[in-house]
Amino acid sequence: ITAIAAGSEFMLALRSDGKVAAWGFNVDGDVTGMSGSGTASANPVTLGGQVLSNVITVACGAVHALAIKSDHTVISWGSNYFGQTNVPAGLTDVVGVAGGYYHSLALKSDGTVVVWGDNSQGQLNVPAGLTDVVQVSAAGFYSLALKSDGTVVAWGGNGLGQLNVPVGLNDAVQIAAAFGHALALKSDGTI
Repeated sequence: ITAIAAGSEFMLALRSDGKVAAWGFNVDGDVTGMSGSGTASANPVTLGGQVLSNVITVACGAVHALAIKSDHTVISWGSNYFGQTNVPAGLTDVVGVAGGYYHSLALKSDGTVVVWGDNSQGQLNVPAGLTDVVQVSAAGFYSLALKSDGTVVAWGGNGLGQLNVPVGLNDAVQIAAAFGHALALKSDGTI
């Protein structure tokens, strides 16, 4: 196993052979790629009759899954209530992905961000001029971007203050979004 990801009620594991294992509660096919309910497992995940392979990283939204393939394209499966698994046509050069409740993000190699899915709380409203992004994270109804200069940009729903990036935060090296709060790991090892 080379990477793991967790959704609301399911998990993914990226195998060293580039295939994906999934297990947990199968809401709308987030585990098996086929609609169902109850607990399920798939090792490897099969989508449309084909084994999902050549995967280099995985991520989860609440009830949908995302994978970057070795050609740097994205594939997504699971619940699609708001189009969160409808990867935009022509999306290439992807180096990172993240999923929120009903939205998805892709980080491109040029440091720009592409989003799709639900926009009920502004999750798709990427701040104008956002560039130089090195990591994305999402949860609930909001998104985060870590820029190469160590600053953090947040957008979307702010019902619990999760978009209130601390003043002076300019030395972040990693970010994480949770449903109602966000974290940044600073270069000195503090959170």
